[in-house]
Amino acid sequence: MARLELPGEGEETGRLFQLAPHVSGPAAALSGAVYGSEKLPVRLRELMRMRIAQINECHV
Repeated sequence: MARLELPGEGEETGRLFQLAPHVSGPAAALSGAVYGSEKLPVRLRELMRMRIAQINECHV
């Protein structure tokens, strides 16, 4: 969940990419590299996701 109110209607991710469409391609590439890779074990991937959330002060 965003800390800032995003304008528009629909899901948060869609509203974010409407504000910065140039980011959607690289974000999709990163997501594909992380979640589409069989080289990265699921446990390590989830640990990374949790650590990123902690760094961003999100409650896990």
